[in-house]
Amino acid sequence: MFLISGGQIVGIIVICIVLLAILVYLITRIRIVKQTSKYIIERLGAYHATWSVGIHFLLPFVDRIASVVSMKEQVKDFDPQPVITKDNVTMQIDTVVFYTVLDPKLYTYGVENPIFAIEKLSATTLRNIIGDLELDATLTSRDIINSKMRSILDEATDPWGIKVNRVEVKNILPPQDIRDSMERQMRAERERREKILLAEGDKRSKILQAEGDKESQILRAEAEKEAMIKKAEGEAAAILKVKEAEAAGIKALREAEAAGISLLKDADASKQVLTMLSYEALEKVAEGKATKLIIPSNIQDLVTNISTISETLKENKE
Repeated sequence: MFLISGGQIVGIIVICIVLLAILVYLITRIRIVKQTSKYIIERLGAYHATWSVGIHFLLPFVDRIASVVSMKEQVKDFDPQPVITKDNVTMQIDTVVFYTVLDPKLYTYGVENPIFAIEKLSATTLRNIIGDLELDATLTSRDIINSKMRSILDEATDPWGIKVNRVEVKNILPPQDIRDSMERQMRAERERREKILLAEGDKRSKILQAEGDKESQILRAEAEKEAMIKKAEGEAAAILKVKEAEAAGIKALREAEAAGISLLKDADASKQVLTMLSYEALEKVAEGKATKLIIPSNIQDLVTNISTISETLKENKE
């Protein structure tokens, strides 16, 4: 049997502790890289590799992680910057930059502080662009400003491994007196538009009313015309009926005359007919405008003679 002294036990414990410490240290040197990150590794102070997704091991006392770079699109809101327009108006403009890191190595070693560099570059670029625009153009040309800034910043940040995707002008703040003047101008413009709309509405109302009166008069005139036409047609129809009755009477007399019927064959009938004709003649004369009427005295004699001739013809026939 081997006997273990107390000193050996202490030595074994120390060795176990050392081995455990080494194991723990080695475990801590293991790195798991996520999908959206890149690790920049330096070995003995120099760039060694860029780690992507997976499990990696850092050599003890040799390798170190220089930086961890996020590959997501990032947003940086910069503080308002004082700028001067072409017409010497000082205003405050703040911008928002959307960027993505394309090359982690250039991002790490290209510039000391990439975000600070982008901020200063954005401020100087904004001053150059606004310096060529007047106040009114600045307030209405956000898209032009955004496009120019994105193009300039994207080109300037290529050596840093950065891709500028978008630049947005967040706020444009003119001086207070300029804002007050603009507000008064806008109020005056709104009042002017209101007056124009009211005037146009009144004009349209009067036009519609005039058109309504015109159509009403036209319809009234057409109705009167139709009434007059109907009245004339009725009178014409009445006259036509009278003439047709007269024509029928004349036709009947002619037919009777053609059949050999003479008024003289019937003295009484002839007498009555002549009497009626005389009355009709007198009535027509009376309807005239003359104030004096002369009636022949031999009308009765004429009737008597006709009766006598009729009797004689009747006796001869018998």
